[in-house]
Amino acid sequence: MIVIIGSINMDLVLRVPRMPLPGETLAGEKFMTIPGGKGANQAVACARLSAPGTPVAMVACVGGDAFGRQMRASIVASGIDDSFIDSIDGEATGIASIMVDQQAQNSIVIAAGANGRLDIEHIERARSLIASASIVLLQLEVPIPTVLHAVDVAHGMGKTVVLNPAPAQPLPKELLQKIDYLILNEIEAAMLAEEASEDIPLLARKLHALGARNVVVTLGEKGVYGSFEKAGQRHQDAKKVKALDTTAAGDTFIGGFLAALVQGRDEFDAIAYGQAAAALSVTRAGAQTSIPTRDEVAP
Repeated sequence: MIVIIGSINMDLVLRVPRMPLPGETLAGEKFMTIPGGKGANQAVACARLSAPGTPVAMVACVGGDAFGRQMRASIVASGIDDSFIDSIDGEATGIASIMVDQQAQNSIVIAAGANGRLDIEHIERARSLIASASIVLLQLEVPIPTVLHAVDVAHGMGKTVVLNPAPAQPLPKELLQKIDYLILNEIEAAMLAEEASEDIPLLARKLHALGARNVVVTLGEKGVYGSFEKAGQRHQDAKKVKALDTTAAGDTFIGGFLAALVQGRDEFDAIAYGQAAAALSVTRAGAQTSIPTRDEVAP
């Protein structure tokens, strides 16, 4: 089982000809509401890209509003166990306001809403679920004390702990010593390594020195760099595609990577599978609406 502890957002997506300047009013082209949130995106990617029979579950919070009901229905429809997703009365479901320009680049502002209510008590109530997991995946769109506690619980149970430290922010150095797979982009890598450098192998070595056993750095159209305890280090180029929308590409990669690991595939093969899924996702609009299924991704 893969257990995802993290955020659930409704994405409010506006396609624009270009990003507006400060103080400028710009005519948009299309508006959509699309299920999102890094935690939910990664859960959906894990569920869609895993082999049949691989259970996926979430620990999360939604608001007691229409968006919350829609998000729960979307998650269940993807085959994800929602038993540990709480609805918080009087709280709004998290939202992300996303602008996507004609070059497929995005600008995102998040309001946490119910995601901010995911607390340590929720993790304690989910101990039985975590105990049944092989992989526990976390991000940083929920309160940091909750993430730290969840990592402690999962690590203490001997689970494979995966952290996507996004959005980028400082973290306690001792946290990385409990992380089996650190999956992050180059900005996040530089922040955690406290190294202003574009030398990705150097950043990976710094992160290893801080305790992370395996490091995967996603580089967008430049590919992925993997640095693993047993498999070694390698850069893998990205598949060239015409991008429509890069929203959730990183989340799709993570879901594919973990789905492949659960199947017993080696780490560089898992990177290739995640890259193939992410390449498909950027040719489609939206977050969860862009995530492909296992059948769509070449084995």
